[in-house]
Amino acid sequence: MKLDESSLSKDMPDVAVVSVAEGDTALDWVGMNAIHLPTQVKDSLSSAPRAVNTTIQAYVNLRTDARGIHMSRLYLMLGEMFEENALSVSNLNQLLDNFLSTHEGLSTRAFVEFAFDFPIKRAALKSEFAGWKNYPVKLQATKNEGGFAVELAVDVFYSSTCPASAALSRQLISDTFKQRFAEQGTVTVEDAVAWLSTEQGISATPHSQRSVAEVRVQLDINTVDALPITALINAVEDTLQTPVQTAVKREDEQEFARLNAANLMFCEDSARKLKKMLNAEAAYRDFWLRVNHLESLHAHDAVAIVTKNVPGGYLPLP
Repeated sequence: MKLDESSLSKDMPDVAVVSVAEGDTALDWVGMNAIHLPTQVKDSLSSAPRAVNTTIQAYVNLRTDARGIHMSRLYLMLGEMFEENALSVSNLNQLLDNFLSTHEGLSTRAFVEFAFDFPIKRAALKSEFAGWKNYPVKLQATKNEGGFAVELAVDVFYSSTCPASAALSRQLISDTFKQRFAEQGTVTVEDAVAWLSTEQGISATPHSQRSVAEVRVQLDINTVDALPITALINAVEDTLQTPVQTAVKREDEQEFARLNAANLMFCEDSARKLKKMLNAEAAYRDFWLRVNHLESLHAHDAVAIVTKNVPGGYLPLP
């Protein structure tokens, strides 16, 4: 850490130090929000660090008899640490150590959050097309007397087709087929295919909606250093099978329709699939998961929330 206190004039007043706070109230967190810093991310599936633009929150707690913290120190240490270093578990640990060492006697807890969009290029389902998708990511680190913890959060958008709506659509199509051919003793394959290929043949379609899985995982800091951002996003999309697409041709759209029909899901189904997947990942000590199906039938959303249920788990309520 290069922060040099000797560069500060000893003659300048520092009211945060010389003034004693009124009353006996300690503060849980004091710091800054909406700090903007370009940095790099050490992703576990990338050979080189990835550049991102981050929005940061940085805080320490404050003892009862202190007037204030040294906010400029937090700000300068962020720039100093990540001007040359990438975001990783070890570098986050060092950053929070620096926060606390420069606030010795004032603070015993430190927190930082980096929020950014993580771009990944995705191939189309069938065609030669490809396009970029931005995934919202949050990275939080906390250090206190109890230790050091890192939480990684990603938002993954996907399509969900309602199983109930699919069943009702199939029933209506069957009823319409019976009505159309009720007077015929037999129906040839050619007649059936010709009729099903018309708008009248498909008399109902199930409703689908864009959906989002909000996934927060607590990383095993003893085994993880590079951040498993791409790995976590890939695992969510592979589990649900219907991630939203970028550039598409007709063959891609048809394949997307097939995948939706093969992966019908209520929000409860999505949550259970993802919980099973996350439980199998040793790198995640704990997790909190919320799936949101942004309904096309209703004016409200369908939501399911599930956690790993670790005794004493750190993850929040909704």
